[in-house]
Amino acid sequence: MRWSAVALSALVLLPLMAVGLLALHSLADMAAWQSLVAAPQSGEALVLTLWTGVVSTAMAWWISAWLLAQAFVRQRLSRMSRALPAMLATPHAALAIGLVFLVAPSGWLLRAVSPGLTGFDFPPPWPTTQDPWGLGLMVALVLKEVPFLLWTAASQLQRDDVRRRWQAEHSLAQTLGYGPSRAWWRVIWPQLAPRMWWPLMAVLAYGLTVVDMALVIGPASPPTLAVLAWQWLQDADLAVNAQGAAAGGLLALLVLASGLLWWTVSRIRRPLPDGRRGSVPRQPPSPMATGQRASWGWHGLVLVYASILMALAVGSVAGVWPFPRLLPEAWTWQAWQSVWSSAGTVTDTLLLAAASAGLSLLWCVAWLELAPRHWDRALRPLLYLPLVLPGVLWVVGLYGVVLRLQWEGQWPGLLLAHTTLVLPYVLLALSPAYLGFDPRYRSLAASLGHGRWHFLWRVKWPLLRRALAASAAVGFAVSVAQYLPTLYVGAGRWNTVTTEAVTLAAGAQRSLTGAYAWLQFVLPVLGFAVAAWVGRPRRFTVQGS
Repeated sequence: MRWSAVALSALVLLPLMAVGLLALHSLADMAAWQSLVAAPQSGEALVLTLWTGVVSTAMAWWISAWLLAQAFVRQRLSRMSRALPAMLATPHAALAIGLVFLVAPSGWLLRAVSPGLTGFDFPPPWPTTQDPWGLGLMVALVLKEVPFLLWTAASQLQRDDVRRRWQAEHSLAQTLGYGPSRAWWRVIWPQLAPRMWWPLMAVLAYGLTVVDMALVIGPASPPTLAVLAWQWLQDADLAVNAQGAAAGGLLALLVLASGLLWWTVSRIRRPLPDGRRGSVPRQPPSPMATGQRASWGWHGLVLVYASILMALAVGSVAGVWPFPRLLPEAWTWQAWQSVWSSAGTVTDTLLLAAASAGLSLLWCVAWLELAPRHWDRALRPLLYLPLVLPGVLWVVGLYGVVLRLQWEGQWPGLLLAHTTLVLPYVLLALSPAYLGFDPRYRSLAASLGHGRWHFLWRVKWPLLRRALAASAAVGFAVSVAQYLPTLYVGAGRWNTVTTEAVTLAAGAQRSLTGAYAWLQFVLPVLGFAVAAWVGRPRRFTVQGS
């Protein structure tokens, strides 16, 4: 078994370490760092990056904690979890495009109150999108990351062993005089928050290094540092290209410093092991403890997602649509006909997503089954490296690997790029359920004379099929949403619905942009729908031997 674990670790860690080392090697050009410091936009871009990334992460973290508290206290966690897959299936770029359709000066929100309440007969010159303060980007990041944090937390809370223990502790705290909400913040949250470390770091890293959402709704002059790095990396001048790699290295340092700062603060505020009050934070103010307000917050989040998806759907079939009309004057299927005529883009997207998600799931199951637990704990930081390394720097290392393998612009190189980015998310999604599986089932199967493979095929994997299917759906959605590796490693020879949607968002083709953005949402939804069908209880009958 140990040799199998060694082979599995080598299969993934060698490519990951090669990508990481090549990415770090690209930072050795001191002239590029000097050019980065001297660039006139670097300072403002750095400030914008820290402002949008850190603040949006903090807001998403506390909003998620607030919603979780009320869902746990009011025993509505399962109901909330049922709505999360549709939100998770919404790619970042599609959400940003839909948000633009809503809040742009010519968007639905202003159309709904014009000219009656505003007196506007023409769109006002308001910077509601691509604003210089990055507020639109922050709103988009919070909307997208709250469901991810809720889903990863729910996967912990729904583990049988954890749920039973924490519910008992929550009830015990109430018998000692704590209210239900206060018992959550004093007893459950201090235990849950440390388990959310890696998901939180993924959110923080994405917020600091996001490119596709920033291109659609972020500040433009100057842009964030990640967008600036991406623009430099696309330059034909090698010196400018190296400057882009240096900017990616600076982003990596920002992620590391922000993560260490967050970890230090969380350690300071963690409850003391002997149960004394110490530095335990006080119960949040009354809005967080008010179930009615939390209910409105959750329904508000659902309403925003529904509005964004509706805006994308209507925008994809909109023809002539003068301001301030609430609905288009004409409807057309021309955009969808264009999508249909480029069916190869959809096929490539589906094949890439299915292949990368399938390979990642196979590896994760084998790893969690065969690797010793202390190996798993020790190697997790390396396995999660693609989550925290900036995308613009990661693609530099990926490009170096595919060049050496002579896979530039070819299917194997693109599959390698997608799989390295999908695998950490699948591992993150699958680990709580797989590692929390009750070991007594194994003992019971052994007492009946059944071997390991019989136990896996007839007992463990059937019981875990919901978690397995959901993890594969997460990997599928992550692959569909990939933008940077598809462009950079694919060398412009491969198009996916995401690259098309982000490219079109920079133009004025509302209907075609809406069609590709809607399709970008539909494909992951289909993946989650298949996962829900596969994970239904008693869908497959197991014959006893």
